[in-house]
Amino acid sequence: IGTMGILVASGLVQAGYRVIACDVDPDALQRARELGAVPADTPQNVAEQAEITLLVLPGPAQIETVVAGDRGLLAGARSGHIFVDLSTVDPETTRRMGARAEAAGVNYLDAPILGRPSALGRWVLPVGGEPETVARCRPVLEVLAHKVIHVGPLGAGHTLKLLNALMFAAINAMTAEMMAISVKAGLPPQVLFETIAESQAATVSGLFKEVGAKIVARDFTPIFPIDLLCKDNGLAIGMARACDAPPVLANTVQVLNELASARGLGAEDTSALVKVYETLLEVE
Repeated sequence: IGTMGILVASGLVQAGYRVIACDVDPDALQRARELGAVPADTPQNVAEQAEITLLVLPGPAQIETVVAGDRGLLAGARSGHIFVDLSTVDPETTRRMGARAEAAGVNYLDAPILGRPSALGRWVLPVGGEPETVARCRPVLEVLAHKVIHVGPLGAGHTLKLLNALMFAAINAMTAEMMAISVKAGLPPQVLFETIAESQAATVSGLFKEVGAKIVARDFTPIFPIDLLCKDNGLAIGMARACDAPPVLANTVQVLNELASARGLGAEDTSALVKVYETLLEVE
């Protein structure tokens, strides 16, 4: 019941579903209780009550623990249960957990979220898994997303999400870099940003508008923090290497992300990467 999990739970409660919520953080469970969900003390207890279990977790290690660990979901799931992973993890973890679930008669889907927290209901969910299972889950998933797209077998959803993460990281880094260089070149970043953002230039994207606006305002409160960007980009780089596709640009971007994290910027918004460039270029 974290940043995204609380939104998922809230949306489903409002849609009339009975939602059972589990989190290691007691404060998160209290938030779940306040929005109308039923608290559960373990993942096993969730699976014993639910028909569909949605996973919204930080990364692969947490997925493995919650699915297959002591008092995990598989300890309480019945044949025909469906696990849907909305987290951002690597497709290999997804396929491994899917195999464990299949051996227990449980269906498994990966449906990572494409969209910002504020876009609940307008997210896109690329889903990997069996078409019949996707169809069974569609009414639930369509509460959260305006598009639920079956993109292939199990793992395909997370493959797509990680490829998108590579593009996110590159756009974020280039936006930060160009705005730091503009200071060095004598052009006010606000002029640069507003002119490009209001143009019909092919370079303009929603992410550029969001990141650029935060840099101009010097507002680095996190929409998406640098540490999570590091995690997602790292998973994407690992996936690329595993299929013999050396990620040249992504590696360079990741060095910058890691520098930002090492400088104590990890909890700030990804737009705070501009501070790394400003230090390197000796500009204010």
